[in-house]
Amino acid sequence: MIATRTARWTSRVWLALGFAFLYLPIVSLIVFSFTDSPVPNVWAGFSLRWYRKLMADDAIREGLFLSLRVAAGTATGAIVLGTLAAFALQRFPRFRGRVLFSAMVSAPLVMPEVIVGLSLLLMLVLVQRWLGVPERGLVTIWLGHLLVGIAYATVVIGARLRDLNPQYEEAAQDLGARPLEVFFLVTLPMIAQSMAAAWLLTFTLSLDDVVMSAFLSGPGSTTLPLVIFSRARLGLDPTVNALATVVVAVVGVFVLVTSYWIASRERRRFRELAQGKG
Repeated sequence: MIATRTARWTSRVWLALGFAFLYLPIVSLIVFSFTDSPVPNVWAGFSLRWYRKLMADDAIREGLFLSLRVAAGTATGAIVLGTLAAFALQRFPRFRGRVLFSAMVSAPLVMPEVIVGLSLLLMLVLVQRWLGVPERGLVTIWLGHLLVGIAYATVVIGARLRDLNPQYEEAAQDLGARPLEVFFLVTLPMIAQSMAAAWLLTFTLSLDDVVMSAFLSGPGSTTLPLVIFSRARLGLDPTVNALATVVVAVVGVFVLVTSYWIASRERRRFRELAQGKG
C-alpha cells in the first residue's frame, strides 16, 4: 500500500516537473512582455510600451503577414496533396513504383532540413537561370515548406485511412455510388478530423521554420522567424516577448476551438455508431 502511494506521488512529481520544464519558460516570457525595462529578462514595473512598439514595428508586421500567408498556403496545399498521397498508398497497396513513391513521400521526414533547403536552392537557381522564374521570395519559400508539409500530412491522414472500416466504402459502391462520389461523400467526412490535425501541424511547422526559409527567401521576403533570428544577433528587447505573447494567445485560442470541434465530432460519431448498433 505504501509502495503504491509512493509510486503515485513520484509519478505526479515527475509529471509536474515535466510540465514546469515545458511551460515555465513560456509563462516567464509572457510576464516579461509587460516589463518597463529594455532588457527582456529584467522586471522594472508593469508597462504596455513594448506592445505599442510592436504595433509600430514595420519589419515584424511584414514578416508576420508573410509567414501567415506562407503557412496558410503550405497547410492547405499539404492536406490536399497529402490526402491524395495517403489515399494512393492505403487504398492501392500494389502499383508500379509504390515503394519508390512511398520512400520519396517519407524522405523529408528523415532528411536533414539543411540538405533539403540547399538542394532546393540549387534547383531553383538552375530553373531561374533557364526560365527566368521563380524569383526567390514567397513562392520559393512556399514550395520548400510544402515539400516538408506533404510528408507530415501524408503520415497523419494515412494513419486515419488505415484505421477506417472499408465496409462503409464498399456499401456505398454496392448502392451505386461511383468511386469519386464514395471518396467525397463517405471517405472524406470520415477523415476530416485527421485533415484538420494535419492542417494545424503543417501550419505550425511552416510558421516557425528558419532553416528552409533562410535558404529560399530573397530580398524583401523575410519571414517572422528570420526577423527574430537576425535581431537575436544584435540583442533582443521585450518587443519579441510581446510578439510571442500575442502568438501564444492566438494559437492557444485556435487550438482550444479546434480541439473542441474535433471532440464534438468524435462524440457525435460514437453516438451515431451506438444508435446504429442499437
